[in-house]
Amino acid sequence: MIDLTKNEEGLKHNLAKAKENGIIIPTIHEMQHPETIPEKVQEKLKGVGLWDVNPLNLFRITWKNEPKEMGGLFQKVPNYIEFPSELTGVPCRIIAMVGKWFPTGCHKVGASFGCLAPRLVTGQFDVEKHKAVWPSTGNYCRGGAFNSRLLGAQGVAILPAEMSKERFDWLHSIGAEVIATPGCESNVKEIFDKTNELKQDPGYMIFNQFEEMGNPLWHYNVTGSALADVFEAIRRPGDRFAGACFTSGSAGTMSTGDRLKELYPALKLGVGEALQCPTILNNGFGGHRIEGIGDKHIPWIHNVKNTDMAIAIDDEDSQRLLRLFNTPEGQKYLKEVLKLDDELIEKLTWLGISGIANLLCCIKMAKYYEFTGKDVVGTVLTDSAVMYGSRIEELNEEYGPYTEQAAELDHNLHILNLKTDSMLELTYVERKRVHNLKYYTWVEQQGKTAEELNALWYDTEGTWDAVHAQAKELDELISEFNEAAGVLKQL
Repeated sequence: MIDLTKNEEGLKHNLAKAKENGIIIPTIHEMQHPETIPEKVQEKLKGVGLWDVNPLNLFRITWKNEPKEMGGLFQKVPNYIEFPSELTGVPCRIIAMVGKWFPTGCHKVGASFGCLAPRLVTGQFDVEKHKAVWPSTGNYCRGGAFNSRLLGAQGVAILPAEMSKERFDWLHSIGAEVIATPGCESNVKEIFDKTNELKQDPGYMIFNQFEEMGNPLWHYNVTGSALADVFEAIRRPGDRFAGACFTSGSAGTMSTGDRLKELYPALKLGVGEALQCPTILNNGFGGHRIEGIGDKHIPWIHNVKNTDMAIAIDDEDSQRLLRLFNTPEGQKYLKEVLKLDDELIEKLTWLGISGIANLLCCIKMAKYYEFTGKDVVGTVLTDSAVMYGSRIEELNEEYGPYTEQAAELDHNLHILNLKTDSMLELTYVERKRVHNLKYYTWVEQQGKTAEELNALWYDTEGTWDAVHAQAKELDELISEFNEAAGVLKQL
């Protein structure tokens, strides 16, 4: 459960900061149903850019933003892409919601909100006393730094030194304190070590996405509902929501599957990881290049008992497809050979590296279960190629200039030729094995207890279900906070 105990002194400081900076905090319900956002807020948003450091952009933490960089409002159906069989090589329909149209260009701004909001509206986090620390493999700390800035707090971003140059440039531009830890995406322990060092200073408050239950609370209620909305909007007679796949960064997005499995009980839920660091599949280790996901541990917030399949993706596949989707030569192949329309080709630039990996997970799941044209598989695109221009340049330097022949080879080898190897349909015993891996990170290293670990496995109602249901109580606290601050009345 998320602690929602109030600290009156901190709450007093936070309310004063809200009044000073004109801050109104959106509810989870408004993120699910942005049409319910107050008209005064919507009118003001018409003059605000998507990435502007403006507190009103808190109301754009939703999957239903209009796809505009300036002045957009909201739409009934979330932004999504449907990938045709000509591209995927499988007969089923694959749909993916798009993270590009969130503030910061990434849906992690929502997960960081889910972690910060409970402590902000209770006063546990005090803007006058605390710096907000965001341990991350890249995108979460961007969302955290952005939300911190909007809420008048100092953000501290912790991320691996080998992440893309664009991430570091953006973090510095928004005024975040940036700490680069050794290694790449899979070097999560190094991030935890730095976090534990900062914990010794009472001026830092840690928002660890890998253990904060606000992360799955947000994804279950907001992302889960949104992906169901997409399916209901595109479903045809006889269609079924057959599967959903998400790569495991913090595993917060996996709670989307918890919601979908309640709505569509036959749905299969898959978790993806890098083949170069097969922690779930093989208790393995190593480095990889799928930016935005982590490894070498099982996140505390991953509800492993509800996960049907583990899928490993070769990071070479994701790298090669980054060039296919984002170079003139690749786009010419997509248009002239695959006959994809210009709109879809443009939308393929909305896939960042982890989004490409999510698509590949869906394809592998579809092949494994032999899904048909009546089946739909869903996923999300964490961010877009905007954050990876330097990576494309590096690939050009490594492999030479891109050509249409290379594009054809990449499509055939790295999509159409995907096999059902490096996959595991998880039995009860295998899920328990994966769950037990949490012990070594969270009990031995990070201060959790064996009793807490067992509760996550044996007490679903008192853990996962209880957290998901706390959205209602959190919304009540947010409404109280907004009423006390009085900013909406003065808007």
